[in-house]
Amino acid sequence: MHNMKATSPSQQDLTPVEFNAEMMAEINRVIAMFPEGKQKSALIRILHIVQTNFGWTSVPAMNKVAEILNIQPIEVYEVATFYTMFHLNPVGNYVFEVCRTGPCMLVGSDDIIAYIENKLNIKVGETTTDGMFTLKTAECLGACGYGPVLQCQYKFHEHLTKEKVDEIIEAYRQASLLN
Repeated sequence: MHNMKATSPSQQDLTPVEFNAEMMAEINRVIAMFPEGKQKSALIRILHIVQTNFGWTSVPAMNKVAEILNIQPIEVYEVATFYTMFHLNPVGNYVFEVCRTGPCMLVGSDDIIAYIENKLNIKVGETTTDGMFTLKTAECLGACGYGPVLQCQYKFHEHLTKEKVDEIIEAYRQASLLN
């Protein structure tokens, strides 16, 4: 079995998607928060809704968002590709985002990234064969004094060491057994 690798948009299934009634109700609620003609301001919140429902933000889903907001698809792509919080490919149950910017790099984030790659037998951007873990890097998680730092499911894991990484991986494996 091979690790799941990221695909470029041209390799994705581009079949149009539809959003269910619940999603549309939430999207319309968010759009209504903004003045007429300023619906594009709802874009980030809508992308979060899409990702929550689908697990990632595919090109067809982004195209649907553009249609709903009456904007060009490229305007959605620009936002989704800028922010690392949006997953442009399917991801595992747990996404490890390791900060790789200067302050974290100075205290060993490169070593932590390499350790996670080796430990999980994946590279940055890949998902383990069991679909449990995806490894991504991030540009500054805003925890410069606590590096190296990893974020998973909105939780920060700070002052990382190889031992702490082992504990984190094991904790998420155990958590998945309970679900």
